[in-house]
Amino acid sequence: MKKILNGILDYVIIFLGASIFGASVNIFTAPNDIAPGGLTGIGTILNYLYDVPIGVVILVLNIPLFIWGAIENGKQFLAKTVTATVFVSLIIDLTEPMTYKYQGDTLLAAIFGGLFAGVGLAFIFFRGGSSGGTDIISRLVHKHHPHISMGTVGLVCDMVVFIAAAIIYNSIESALYAIITKFVTSKVLDAVLYGTAHDNGKLMFIVTSNYEEVSLLIIDQIGRGVTQLDAHGAYSNEAKKVLLCAVRPSQVHKIKGLVHEVDKHAFIIVTTAGTINGKGFKSSENS
Repeated sequence: MKKILNGILDYVIIFLGASIFGASVNIFTAPNDIAPGGLTGIGTILNYLYDVPIGVVILVLNIPLFIWGAIENGKQFLAKTVTATVFVSLIIDLTEPMTYKYQGDTLLAAIFGGLFAGVGLAFIFFRGGSSGGTDIISRLVHKHHPHISMGTVGLVCDMVVFIAAAIIYNSIESALYAIITKFVTSKVLDAVLYGTAHDNGKLMFIVTSNYEEVSLLIIDQIGRGVTQLDAHGAYSNEAKKVLLCAVRPSQVHKIKGLVHEVDKHAFIIVTTAGTINGKGFKSSENS
């Protein structure tokens, strides 16, 4: 029963996040010719050129990415991502006719568009979903080319959209406002998910007989390193492996889901780490 309630709560919060993200597009960015990167930015540009619904563009362009992701990582990996994308697409298109369009100060539109988008995405990410689009591309490219960071892939995709926006709108300001929106989105997303500190996080201790499979899932799908510790069960008198993983708070829920897909009886301990130095967290040079 608890598992069912948690599952329902996941989708309720993802829907809430999608609604806030949709408000960002309909109220602030689209009415002011701001294409905020990713597939949302492409949808905004195509809506300007051909009056096609932004949500439809987002959903259609995501379909081949969903197929690619399912082939690479399995259907379970995409379940909440597909749901979040469908929610976002429907909300943007269905609420657009009745949504207030802010067309005052464009800088304010860029800032508040980023703020709403950041909060909405944080809700989606916190419950194990993702924005689809460039997020899927970044993960899959990084999987095949580990030397290329997911952030780099996302940045390249966004820059292509920003340049296209400057050309299509015949305005360098549109691209600059889009960059502001993207910057605010990333900062708000980080603040909501991680807090204001960049060195905080969670430590996860995972006891499972399928430790090799779980380790690979965490590395491939979450992008976090895993340490395998040798242990000995006092009650069972058996040798065991304990997986140690330092993660961001938003990744705890995702990892729990991955672990329980492989081993429903896995024993998981999650504790707060005040400071984590190293790759993916605060640089040890700054400590």
